[in-house]
Amino acid sequence: MPAKRRRRSPAASTARPSKLARENNLSAAEEQEIQAAFTLFAVPRQDSSHSKASAPTDGVLPVAYVRRVLIALSLTPTSAELQEYISILDMDSEGFVEYEPFVAICALKMQSRMRNGEDHQREVDEAWDLFDKNHEERITLATLRGVAQKLGQDVTDEVLRDMLLEANGGAGVNRGVDKGEFESVMRRAGVWR
Repeated sequence: MPAKRRRRSPAASTARPSKLARENNLSAAEEQEIQAAFTLFAVPRQDSSHSKASAPTDGVLPVAYVRRVLIALSLTPTSAELQEYISILDMDSEGFVEYEPFVAICALKMQSRMRNGEDHQREVDEAWDLFDKNHEERITLATLRGVAQKLGQDVTDEVLRDMLLEANGGAGVNRGVDKGEFESVMRRAGVWR
């Protein structure tokens, strides 16, 4: 007797990326996230030249909502980026954006974010290494004193102690500052977003 074939569950079939997702190097989950945000703000298409009336992406996105959808996807654009996206997405100045080009822009922004995350981590590591030359995994009072001297800064031990306590949340001067606390301080100082 031949072995029984297992039927695919419906969930397994929806986990495969569509052609559009594959073209834009997106996972099925990423495309679904984009589609959900797009359809949330989309309005019905005014012309009847498109035959797939039942597709959830048949609507169009008003240009005024492009920024909101990108923010909903945690892809907040700068003003310059937004203007560039709109000029690409709405070349005819009709005031609407179609789904497929919008997915392409979102994919580029998502991939850029991943690359920037890697760049950010490299920057953190490089900055950390300037302080942690001996690979002690902590910035100590002695470390700060040495950095201040190399920079030619006359900083009192009291100020350096306050810096350590501020950075480590008051956990003690002897404890020092670990890499996560260092990154947090740099973010608060505006060095990184």
